Amino acid sequence: MISNTSNIIAGTMNWGAWGSKLSTFAMQERIETFLSENIISFDHADIYGGYTTETDFGKAWKNMAIARENLRFISKCGIKMIAENRNYGIKHYDYSKKHIIWSVENSLKNLQTEYIDVLLLHRPSPLMQPDVIAEAISELKDSGKILHFGLSNFTPSQTDLIRKYSEVSCNQIQFSATHLQPMLTGELDYMMLHNIQPMAWNPLGAIYKEAIPQTIRVQDLLQKLSIKYGVSDDLLLLAWILKHPAKIQPVVGTTKIDRIKNLKQLQGLELELEDWFAIWTESIGTKIP
Repeated sequence: MISNTSNIIAGTMNWGAWGSKLSTFAMQERIETFLSENIISFDHADIYGGYTTETDFGKAWKNMAIARENLRFISKCGIKMIAENRNYGIKHYDYSKKHIIWSVENSLKNLQTEYIDVLLLHRPSPLMQPDVIAEAISELKDSGKILHFGLSNFTPSQTDLIRKYSEVSCNQIQFSATHLQPMLTGELDYMMLHNIQPMAWNPLGAIYKEAIPQTIRVQDLLQKLSIKYGVSDDLLLLAWILKHPAKIQPVVGTTKIDRIKNLKQLQGLELELEDWFAIWTESIGTKIP
């Protein structure tokens, strides 16, 4: 478990070419706003923006009067995707020692920092060799280039495979009120049992993306709960995640200043027990088991 990251994590996937295409100044505004809300952790991956967003973020933060120790950088490696500056024949995964170390060193250069707080393997590969991965992670830790090591989208059995050789501090998984599987298949139980910090990507789920019976039911309930709690429905979805005893850290992908500022309302926001179960009930469309 990692104790020095914020309960909410700022996701940068949509900051650059894959989303809002923020300028350097606009990125600085977002960084300042997140920090003003005591959200100090920024989630990256080498592939974001077609291998460009880390560089753009690095230019932004380096020109700010912020001490590095006041920021937490999370990054991921392992996916090789076709991009303008990557001449790969096909999208694939590479967890060779050489590639892991090269990826970290490249992210350090792009982010303009001497260390990454948390390095994650982005997705499991059928060909990954845990002993080889462990050699790379050990070397990176010994040199101070990474402080913690974790995983992303790994199942419990895949995590056990890695844990045989390396300490695993966290696992970033898909989890939300419309994507319940980790809560029902034992993934979150496993992480609690082994003191692994869960992070949740896409924490708002499909609520604002798909008009299907599931999302319509949940939205109808959220409208009523928004009046009861006096907060927006997106905050209720985050509060639903935060109530889980695994102490899940949602990775929030918004780039809108007002929504970032609204995150302060999560402080002290505690869903009542029946309301938490009501959201689960509406998500599955029937009584809970």
